[in-house]
Amino acid sequence: MIKVSLVIMAVLTVLISIGLRWREDRVAALRAAPAPRGGWVAAQKKKLNRWLTAATLAALTTILVLGGLHWLRVWQG
Repeated sequence: MIKVSLVIMAVLTVLISIGLRWREDRVAALRAAPAPRGGWVAAQKKKLNRWLTAATLAALTTILVLGGLHWLRVWQG
């Protein structure tokens, strides 16, 4: 069960990160004024923030789904 949850978290992290990047690109395209240019460090911080957010959301989703499945099994048995 631990391996399954790790695979689920990894897949969800990648999918959520892709979704967050798509959303950032879409919001940036809708803005009238161009965003201020940052350096390489600012770009890396932005990437790290996106991946940490995606990992946090993936972990919470995995906990809720697998925990819910566990409690369903407990209540049925």
